[in-house]
Amino acid sequence: MDCIFCKIAQGIIPSKKVYENEHVLAFHDIQPAAEVHTLIIPKKHIASHNEWDTVDVALLGELMLAAKEVAKITGVTESGYRLINNCGADAGQVVFHYHIHLLGGQTLGGLVPN
Repeated sequence: MDCIFCKIAQGIIPSKKVYENEHVLAFHDIQPAAEVHTLIIPKKHIASHNEWDTVDVALLGELMLAAKEVAKITGVTESGYRLINNCGADAGQVVFHYHIHLLGGQTLGGLVPN
């Protein structure tokens, strides 16, 4: 598989990790769109939101709990943060491995990452 996020999850490509458990990895985006910009991914390859299935419901829940923990770790729980998932090329999805952008650390306004 030639997926950059799979390679990051496997440790083949280094990343600046923020959070990790058995099923989820969160790391700093290399092209941040905000003061705090973390990507949260499942370690299992799921190409986009359209690929989720009922067997993955627990994993999707783990991603949401990881987002809560990442917000705490990065210090944006109280000030606020935004969770974004781009689904498909027209929505701005560039890497086709499901990921959630966690943005914060500043007033966000209309800021939306690719």
